[in-house]
Amino acid sequence: MENALCIAKLKAGGNTGLAKALGNISPQAIGQWRRVPAERVLNVEAVTGISRHELRPDIYGPSETEQAV
Repeated sequence: MENALCIAKLKAGGNTGLAKALGNISPQAIGQWRRVPAERVLNVEAVTGISRHELRPDIYGPSETEQAV
């Protein structure tokens, strides 16, 4: 989960890039995340292409490919 957040930040251009992409949130707030807040998961998925299942498996469960293994 934390690894998926780190990858999301890298893909978006760090805390600042992710904040700009999401809008209405500061880079400092994103820097405090230990995991993507539930209300932001779908937006982060749309911006970064990282699956909601990777970002928050506690909410969305494992992806279908992980279930098949």
